[in-house]
Amino acid sequence: MAQPTASSLLPGRDRDNSATVRHRRRSREIPSAIDTHVGSPSPAASNASASPHSVDDHQGGQEQEVDANLTLPVLSPAAAAAAASPLSPDRAYFPHQPKSLAGIAVRSFCLGVALAIGVAGTVGLAVFWPSPLWRLPFFLAALSLFHFLEFWTTAAYNTRAAEVSSFLLTANWPGYAIAHSFATLECLVTNLVWPDRAWNPGPAASGATLLCLLGLVLVVVGQIVRSVAMVQAGPSFNHLVQHQRTAGHVLVTTGIYARLRHPSYFGFFWWALGTQVVLGNPVSFILYAAVLWRFFSARIRIEEDFLVRFFGDEYLDYRKKVATRIPFVP
Repeated sequence: MAQPTASSLLPGRDRDNSATVRHRRRSREIPSAIDTHVGSPSPAASNASASPHSVDDHQGGQEQEVDANLTLPVLSPAAAAAAASPLSPDRAYFPHQPKSLAGIAVRSFCLGVALAIGVAGTVGLAVFWPSPLWRLPFFLAALSLFHFLEFWTTAAYNTRAAEVSSFLLTANWPGYAIAHSFATLECLVTNLVWPDRAWNPGPAASGATLLCLLGLVLVVVGQIVRSVAMVQAGPSFNHLVQHQRTAGHVLVTTGIYARLRHPSYFGFFWWALGTQVVLGNPVSFILYAAVLWRFFSARIRIEEDFLVRFFGDEYLDYRKKVATRIPFVP
């Protein structure tokens, strides 16, 4: 969208002569704003030093033309986006577009608020007002941090691929939302009805059991592994299975990829199961494990078919040496 020129920011012409003088004085200070002959000066401009009256006459003749440019922009960003050419390189960054800066800002702000509420709630209910319900704000904090890091690592290390969908907030919708809602409901009901259940004691033990600690370790390790995998893969990492090899797509076999064949999948698999261990959700743990195993086993099989096409024997040799570390997925 074109930026307003200096002349377009000036107020309209007043009937008072003093205002006209001020307007003419400003026009002399910025002649390029009213001179339509950019390449060569107009005759009136060239004779300005010899005859001041000719400048005034010239300015008087230009007043009507200048007044036409004294309007302020009236288009909102949304309207400007709609009016922009489909071929404009900036179009993708307008509201409701794939790389909408407004959409990214709103999601980041909301995730930050959710993370703050989650951390404060976890500390408050686990330390100051002991309650087994500290697990619920912990789950909120873990989810908020996960989705923020999904976008941040993409934006920082695979910038061209970063867009609103990189937050993964609506990925696999609505199944993803249903799974987390069910897990939240299970945790709430079981902690209210059976606060001293054997598999995850309530406030008397402050949740500091071996099983709960194991869940926390899985959450932390899973998040770190996934984020590191995205960082080390850089432009070669994408949230969508790539059907064509691009110029910057290389086979990464060093770093964390030397120990895990699909570290981002490994990280999310164990992160998700860890959240259910912390929540003390036996039903959700079984359902998460079944659904995630089915999803990743199928996705890895499809993805590796393309990787074999892209890299041939190089990938086949790599696959023989490095495992996924996801149960029953070779």
